[in-house]
Amino acid sequence: METRNFGRLGRISALTLGGGGIAGVWGGTDRSEAIGTVHAAIDAGVTMLDLAPSYGSDFESERAVGEALRARPAPDVMITSKVQLTKLPGAPDWGQRIRDSLRDSLLRLGRDHLDLFLLHTQLRPRFPSDAVPDDLDWPDYEVVAAEFARLREEGLIRAWGITAVAHPGSVVDALGAVPRPDAAQVVVNPLDMNGDLWVYGPSVRSGNDEIIRAANANDVSVIGIRAVAAGSLTGALDRELDPRHPAAVDFARAEPFRKLAAEFGETPAALAHRYALSVPGVATVVLGVKNRAELAECLAAESRGPLTSEELQAITALRQR
Repeated sequence: METRNFGRLGRISALTLGGGGIAGVWGGTDRSEAIGTVHAAIDAGVTMLDLAPSYGSDFESERAVGEALRARPAPDVMITSKVQLTKLPGAPDWGQRIRDSLRDSLLRLGRDHLDLFLLHTQLRPRFPSDAVPDDLDWPDYEVVAAEFARLREEGLIRAWGITAVAHPGSVVDALGAVPRPDAAQVVVNPLDMNGDLWVYGPSVRSGNDEIIRAANANDVSVIGIRAVAAGSLTGALDRELDPRHPAAVDFARAEPFRKLAAEFGETPAALAHRYALSVPGVATVVLGVKNRAELAECLAAESRGPLTSEELQAITALRQR
């Protein structure tokens, strides 16, 4: 598998195994299949696992990976996890809450440090809206960033980053601020679909392309997420959704993309992953696969290399329409 530069963490595989799929977020699976998928990904050259306490019930992504790595230790495989911070009554002790979350993740994983620790909470615009009460205000983010930097200095984490799907103005500010994150997770898919991650409505553009450029300009490594837009860019949704759910709405909108994939002789999922891997400035693309069969499809797509300029132009034209 191709490897790419990931700043402070060195080289990383072009594909990262995500924790959402193996924890049942994107359709049903079980612990045995999740462990088998982890082992198969590592055998194929995947060097990072991207987890979160919120993926699956009872911290399933971290528990499944912890069990997989106890059965087959892989000390060189890097692990990412996250902390979600929401407003609570009274003055929040952000530092203690971050450290408590990190401690619990390390216990579940059986490790003494994380390679990458990500803020799993979006940043509010500088002029907050009541429509996003759970997002972090800028002054709170400054406190959180300073705590991440201290954890890195203490060796409890090797690097830290943000979920860069919040208000684009605040995200770009964070990418240039000090202390600066080492990495940012950015939505990267052929139709630029943020789905249920987007809370600002049609009046605000997501700005994913601008965010990638800002990250690159500030030496912040980009982790591409939502390559298949939560299943909307696959052949069929693999879970029951209300027709009004953003992923269901996006799935209907993506019918021209499925037709284009057929013209290229690709499955929609394979074409979406090859597109994300072809976007300049993206260090690694997170897979939302839930089993070894889906993993194999993505591995095969990666092995076919980047899309041609003609294929990229066809997707760009589709995206603009």
